[in-house]
Order: sequence, then structure tokens, then C-alpha cells
Amino acid sequence: MGRDRETIGREEMQILRYVAEHHPVSVREVADHVAATSGKARTTVLTVMERLREKGYLVRRKKGGVYRYHPKRSQADVLRCLVADFVVEALGGSVSPFVAYLAEDADLNEEQLRELRELVAGLEARRGGRDNGTDDREAR
Repeated sequence: MGRDRETIGREEMQILRYVAEHHPVSVREVADHVAATSGKARTTVLTVMERLREKGYLVRRKKGGVYRYHPKRSQADVLRCLVADFVVEALGGSVSPFVAYLAEDADLNEEQLRELRELVAGLEARRGGRDNGTDDREAR
């Protein structure tokens, strides 16, 4: 799922997440869930699932005369792509508003804070300490 793939909307994201959590699933299984939670019709769900398949997010296989859908990538990969799309499309490529949200408004528990610290430490390690706020000229 490189940057050349199409982004997805909220409705597509909800269905993709459901498929990722319950795969392999039929359109009927997804439609039953969606009808119970948002009242959308089976034809709408089928249209959305086929659109996700065309965009490269889902694949389908026929088993027992019924198409069963599953994500093309792992749920973690899909979520990373969705976050990347959000940062680019909604935040104009800047993570600052997201970080500000985490710092000021998000109610993070200790486990989430630990995960965040580990992610930042991993990012710093991969970057080899670059961009730590120190200008090369200042270091001289």
C-alpha cells in the first residue's frame, strides 16, 4: 500500500476495520453488523466492500459459492496507512496538531504512555540522534 493508492472515507474505514477484525467474512455478515449499528442497506455495504477491493484494501475468495473477504494487509499496516493519510490529508503533513492533541486533550493511560515513549525512543534510535533540536553550527 504505497502512496499511489487511493485514500478511503469514514464509511469505508469502518467497514475495513470490521473486516480486519472478523475476517474472512461475507458481505451478508458485514451487512448484518452495519445494519445493526448504522442502518445501512446490504447493497451499500456491497458497494463499499467492492470499492475497497478495487482500491487494493480487500481481497475476496469464493468458498462454498460465497465470496469471503479479508484485508490485503495486516490490520497494523492498514492502520498505519490510514494514519499516514490522515496526517497528509487532514493535517497538511504536520504531526504537530496530533502531538498537541496527545499532550493536551488525550486521556492516555500508563500503558499508552509507555508505548508512546517506546515509539519515540525507536524513532530517535533510527534517526541516530539527528534532528534533536541542536543546529550543527550551535554544536561547534
